[in-house]
Amino acid sequence: MIPTQAITPDTMQESHEWRFFRAGGFDQVCVDSGADLLALAQLDQKLWVALSCPAHGIEFDAQTLALIDTDNDGHVRAPEIIAAVQWAAALLKDANLLAQDVDALPLSAINDANTEGRYLLAAARRILHGLGKQDAEVISVADTADTGKLLLEMRFNGDGVITPKVTRDAALQTVLGEIMACCGALPDRCGEDGVSGEVVALFFAQAQAYANWWQNAEGNSDVWFLGADTLAAADAYHEVKAKVDDYFTRCQMAAYDPRAAMPLSRSVEDYQSLAAQNLSAGAAEVAAFPLAVVEANKPLPLLDGVNPAWMHGIQMLRAKVVAPLFGNKRSLAVEEWEKLSEKFAAFEAWVAEKPTSINVEKLGIARIRAILSGNYQAAIEDLIAQDKALESEVNAIAAVDKLLRYCRDLHTLVNNFVSFRNFYTGSGKAVFQVGTLYLDGRSCELCVQVEDVNKHAALANLSRVCMVYCECTRLGGKEKISIAAAFTAGDSDQLMVGRNGVFYDRKGQDWDAAIVRILEHPISIRQAFWAPYKRVGKMISEQVQKLAAARSQAAEAKLVKVAIEPGQKPEAVKPAPPPFDMSKFAGIFAAIGLAVGALGTAVASMLTGLLGLRWWQLPFALLGLLLLVSGPAMLIAWFKLKQRNLGPILDANGWAVNARAKINIPFGSSLTGIAKLPEGANRSLIDPYAEKKRLWPYYAALILLVCGVAWGVWHFGYLGK
Repeated sequence: MIPTQAITPDTMQESHEWRFFRAGGFDQVCVDSGADLLALAQLDQKLWVALSCPAHGIEFDAQTLALIDTDNDGHVRAPEIIAAVQWAAALLKDANLLAQDVDALPLSAINDANTEGRYLLAAARRILHGLGKQDAEVISVADTADTGKLLLEMRFNGDGVITPKVTRDAALQTVLGEIMACCGALPDRCGEDGVSGEVVALFFAQAQAYANWWQNAEGNSDVWFLGADTLAAADAYHEVKAKVDDYFTRCQMAAYDPRAAMPLSRSVEDYQSLAAQNLSAGAAEVAAFPLAVVEANKPLPLLDGVNPAWMHGIQMLRAKVVAPLFGNKRSLAVEEWEKLSEKFAAFEAWVAEKPTSINVEKLGIARIRAILSGNYQAAIEDLIAQDKALESEVNAIAAVDKLLRYCRDLHTLVNNFVSFRNFYTGSGKAVFQVGTLYLDGRSCELCVQVEDVNKHAALANLSRVCMVYCECTRLGGKEKISIAAAFTAGDSDQLMVGRNGVFYDRKGQDWDAAIVRILEHPISIRQAFWAPYKRVGKMISEQVQKLAAARSQAAEAKLVKVAIEPGQKPEAVKPAPPPFDMSKFAGIFAAIGLAVGALGTAVASMLTGLLGLRWWQLPFALLGLLLLVSGPAMLIAWFKLKQRNLGPILDANGWAVNARAKINIPFGSSLTGIAKLPEGANRSLIDPYAEKKRLWPYYAALILLVCGVAWGVWHFGYLGK
């Protein structure tokens, strides 16, 4: 029963009276009240059944697990559960609400005595107001399931990231878009792209550095020697600079040695290699030729005699650079080219000083100056400040959903973590039980989902439980999962890879299941009792089948040999086998004789012993023989059944089971249901297709038995006595 007195962290005493129950061969703690939950921090973790569980692959609310898993490592551990309990209890006036598994919480139950509680209460009322429930005094998980929609409708969401939609100023929206384009965007709490204070500061720092760099050039006549046309002139100059340097160097080589002029202008063979091609002015082969025909100290032609691939570049050089500096010249001497290159030295030094890692350059200096001249940075920083001011309120909205989920789920999780109460008491399925497998006339309740069958089986084999691994599919194979099911009742005679069954998950959805692997372990003592006889019967059956198959093949071969087609040549006469050598087989015959004699002696001794007993002693003797054959197998099975352990099965799935969670014989039998007729059902024993019973085998066996007994009586002299 839940205590009537309100339990809060402040009213908790250092000592707590724990209650335990015995299940699975070990003591498990009872967690029934808020006081029990709050005292978990005091409970020795050696008494916890589990110390860690995976945050996925179990039948539990994934969002609640994600909230508890504060380090986002995919596992929920004991300190995280303790922290979750303490956080939720601090926000409730009565911690007993955490033990009631309710998905709705009265607003009056929220502890508004502290700042976080007041924020949370205000956020709960805001959520209800947004849903049109202004007068509601109870809030549920269903009300907070779509808090993202509420945050999306809010202008600010308290995360310090603002999107263009927070302002109606079109110019400011444009600047925000340009900041994201240059420096990258960040997702806000609702998943929309926006900017943070750090991104805004980076953008305006880069913009100011770029503007200062431009200002240094515009105030220097050596850099800006052609005024506003300097940039266009620099582009034209740098486009052909390497090719012009190449041309004048070739001409200087021709002045050094006249013999170099012709090969430096390219040979006839080079032109012949182009003759068979479809040429264009932009072809790479044409561009590789010199700017003009090479001659000693020849000026660079600017109008005629220029390589067609470079004609446009030379024309731009003449118009943008040569004409403003030297006038409308038709050629350019090497001295003039050197002077022209000196003019660009200061410009190139300025270009080398451009700030590195500049992302705002794509906007252009005019747009950058327009942004800097406005008051955009201050306006954006003010919007970010307004957003951050709502951080506590918005966080409280998310905290409302978190508190409601903890009130609904924490108690259930604790009873499947600190203890395995649901599993061992049958009060409900444990979180690791993912469904029920129906196969071979049985239903298996202990089914766990696995990701890697072979990896899971390597550890689960230590559990001493007969595990059957199945691949489950539904919707035509669109959905697939793998499960491991424990068979703890019946036998394993008909369990084999490839058999099909049906798996029902916890949602009631049915899956096609096929066995892919089996871990062989004893299922019951009854199975172990009959196992030796089944093995002998199976061996005899196999030998008989082999003998029958060999005789059948021999008969077929004989018929084929007899039915030789007409005209077919008969086989060559085989040489006669050598005569039988008795001496070679004397040892074999002797061994066979000894074996038959030993077997006969053993049978005779057994019959002698049985016939020497009184009639009332015969049943006990026969029972002793049965135990002699089946006893060892039953004893081994009993030991293994006593060692069955749930731990390795869950450990292979990422759990950290802290106790020896045994699955004894009675409890194991409850985990696997065997088909049986309903109570009160009418059963007709008339089977129209039943095989007719023949009595002669029984008569024959009886006659052989009587003859054997009579022979034994006569042989051992009992008849004379």
